[in-house]
Amino acid sequence: MANILIVDDDPAVQITIRLLLERAGHYVTVAGDGRKGLAQFEAGRFDLLFLDIFMPGMDGLETMRHIRALAPAIPIIVISGRSITPDAYAEPDFLKMATKLGAVASLQKPFRSSALLAAVEGCLKAGEPEGSDVNSGRR
Repeated sequence: MANILIVDDDPAVQITIRLLLERAGHYVTVAGDGRKGLAQFEAGRFDLLFLDIFMPGMDGLETMRHIRALAPAIPIIVISGRSITPDAYAEPDFLKMATKLGAVASLQKPFRSSALLAAVEGCLKAGEPEGSDVNSGRR
């Protein structure tokens, strides 16, 4: 199973994701903000990263930039509780923006456990060595 880092400032979200992933057999490390997440990432070896976009201090986009410099191929799933509205005066779609900046997948909070586990499975399959999943389209 995978070694997964969760970087989110909301303890309830940390616990929820951790329980879902551990029940699925994964190893989980949690960090409460971008700086702690970056330090955990540098100190360990991870197969996948969950990254909240909006956190105090170092936000998720800045954290992702630093992590991409260290490990360009690691799959990152961004998460956010900000609403996505079609209103012309609304703020930008930060989840879409994060995927354009290098995240592999995104989840809008609150999310279904099935969506989270499907995103994890898809990211881990995409990160497998070449030839292990010839239909993934990623290399």
